[in-house]
Parts: sequence; structure tokens; C-alpha cells
Amino acid sequence: MNENAPGTTLPTDTADGIRCSDAEREQVRAALYAAAGEGRLTMDEVEERLARIEEVRFRHELAGLTADLPGPEPAAAPGWRPIVAGVRRALAADLAVLLGRSPEPAPGRRRLLLIVTVLIGLLVAAAVVVAAVHGFGGDGFEPHGIEAGEHGRG
Repeated sequence: MNENAPGTTLPTDTADGIRCSDAEREQVRAALYAAAGEGRLTMDEVEERLARIEEVRFRHELAGLTADLPGPEPAAAPGWRPIVAGVRRALAADLAVLLGRSPEPAPGRRRLLLIVTVLIGLLVAAAVVVAAVHGFGGDGFEPHGIEAGEHGRG
């Protein structure tokens, strides 16, 4: 059973002699579909390479099917650190624009953001005032004025 599939080579180095798994084949399929979606491969090229996936036996042969494609993007570090770093960069950029140290990236967009922020702040302030005037309590609105006096009498 030393016969190779057509177009495959038997590796001489034991590191290259590792057989590929179904999961590795599936990763190559996903990479080929992604490359086709990005316009890096034509559909004919994808179909040709997909047909060869089942013929190959070793990892180095499988890697040859995607050797001319860019590798996957490095995954972002899990957790809050990337989020905090992104927020820090955004705040630093905003502060630089506000202090005049950097040009505004999209003229007018910052003004629109400022207007929306002010409007939201005014709405929150109005809600607080309405809540204070109408007296939100544990049971909802508390009655005022004449109704409150008459309500107490039986």
C-alpha cells in the first residue's frame, strides 16, 4: 500500500510525512471559498483545487493548494484589552481633533455627532425634570393639588 494518489509525492522528511485530516481538508476548502469571495481565484481555479483536496494525502501537499494565497488574519486577543485599547485610541484621536492637533477626518460628521449627543442629553434632562415634577414614586404617579386633598377624605 505504498501507492500514492495521482499527482502526489511521497515525502522524504518525516515532518512532511504527516497525513492530513478531514478537518485540515475542511480548513483548506474554507480558505479556497474565502479566496474566491475576495476575487483572488476564479471559480474554475476553485473547482480544480477542490477536486485535488481529496486526492492529496500529506499536509505539505494540502498546503500547496493554498500556497499562493495570503494566510488568515491573526485573531484578535480575547477579552477586554482590545476593546479598551480601541476606545483609548478613539478618544486620543478625538481629543487631538478637538485640540486642533489633527485635522478632522470627516468634516461635518463630528458636528452631527455633537448635535445628536446634545439632543440626547437634553432628552435625559427633560425626563429627569418631568419625573421630579410629577413625583414618580413606588406606585407610579402621585396625585397633586385638589385631588390629593379630596382623595384623603372618605
